[in-house]
Amino acid sequence: MQLFGLLTLMIAVFGGMYVIWFSPGAPMAPIADKGTASSYSDAITAAKQAAESMAGPVAGGAKVEVYTGISVGDKSTVLDLSGKQLTGSLKAEVRLLQALTELNLSNNQFTGIPAEIGQLSELRVLNLSGNPVTGLPQEIGNLQKLQILDLRNTSYSKQDLESITARLPRTTKILVD
Repeated sequence: MQLFGLLTLMIAVFGGMYVIWFSPGAPMAPIADKGTASSYSDAITAAKQAAESMAGPVAGGAKVEVYTGISVGDKSTVLDLSGKQLTGSLKAEVRLLQALTELNLSNNQFTGIPAEIGQLSELRVLNLSGNPVTGLPQEIGNLQKLQILDLRNTSYSKQDLESITARLPRTTKILVD
């Protein structure tokens, strides 16, 4: 979805450049203007940054299917699947997203969380709120950079949470009802 947005933006930019350069009465070659070149460069940089903030880097890397029909680049830093009415669990392949810093699974119908979440060593935010999750994998305790664990409106086991909390950094904020 984000790739589609980026492609649409690039088509609009290049299409506009084509119309300007080749319209009747226009010079045959673009006029070198540092301000214009800079603004094009700035626009492309801004588009890449916006795409990265939604689903990780735009270029490079392999695609990883994290849920049936949903794939993201393996260099993604943010994965937001909130409010998509997803059921069951993410695929174990989520472990391949080693650059992931934020995972938002809130407001779905997930009943399970794969233990492989514990392999996401860069993860800082894990939002599981609003899911009927009953069990939490102990491997969440491996997330030593985790800053926020959101479990509001879930049916987590207090015993699971106690065991996970004992292994997480003391600075991790755990949000519960």
